[in-house]
Amino acid sequence: MSAAGEAQSLEFSLAQEQDFQQVLNICTSLDFGGLDYMPVYFHRWLQEPGRVTFIARKNNRVVALESALLIDGGQTAVFQGLRVVPDLRGHGIADALQKHVTDYIHQHYPQVSAVRLSRAVQPSPQTLAKYRLVAKEAVVSLRCEAVHLQAFVAELGSRLHGHDTVTLSQQQAETLILSDHVVFSLLPSKTIINDWEPLKPMEANMEVLRRRRLTWIVDRELEPSAISLCTTPYPVPYRHDALHFNINIFSHSVSSACAVFVAQLESLLPRLQGLLIFHTFVHPEVWSGLRQFCQNNAGVSFFKDYWEEVILERDL
Repeated sequence: MSAAGEAQSLEFSLAQEQDFQQVLNICTSLDFGGLDYMPVYFHRWLQEPGRVTFIARKNNRVVALESALLIDGGQTAVFQGLRVVPDLRGHGIADALQKHVTDYIHQHYPQVSAVRLSRAVQPSPQTLAKYRLVAKEAVVSLRCEAVHLQAFVAELGSRLHGHDTVTLSQQQAETLILSDHVVFSLLPSKTIINDWEPLKPMEANMEVLRRRRLTWIVDRELEPSAISLCTTPYPVPYRHDALHFNINIFSHSVSSACAVFVAQLESLLPRLQGLLIFHTFVHPEVWSGLRQFCQNNAGVSFFKDYWEEVILERDL
């Protein structure tokens, strides 16, 4: 059947709890490098305010999923979680599902004026013809057995000289992330990026960040040169005991970025077991310095070489 024919035979509906197992069947354990978050995020997404999650069915089989979260006070929709079953990729299903979600948002949330998304690959010329580049971060990816993390933290900590850090309360973090100093000096293109969610620095988005249960650490409370946030570790399919977490660091200073990076890892030490795979997102100019800093003798290795998260946006 042609791609157009495949798309025309689809049925769309809002995802429900009973779709969970079929949703898991959309992806193989190798997709996303074994770090697929869908087994954990699916249930949360169905309960999250301001979010819609759609599935596409073909012959009663779930073949695709796409989710959209309303942010920026309802002005923007972040598209997330696009999945298509391997045997039907390249048949126009992703485009058809995204069009359906876009049409739904048009109808039910007419105040939405833009769509934003994050990608781990460089956008093609065709994509850039539709979207504008908002921001990008470079990623240092590491892996280790949890039993080696303490030695890693100790080794890196011994290289830091006079770099104190401060763990912020949620209220302190919200006040700081909305301050002119952070917005204009540290945030990439004035964008808060957390775990693939790009948010404008505005009060309306603070509730989204509260729901994420982040750990916020800065190098100093007053006009910091580095502000970081870390997700709660969650299980991924890479290995039966694998955990994944993301750290975002907003800084132009290698030394300050390294200090908050070590502090974030230290805060996790008491509660981690198994295999750890973690990504740290930084300004591209900081990447090489942080990567060099992470060279170690503690049994922590690099999971991937240089790659970037790209934030794209288009008008709706």
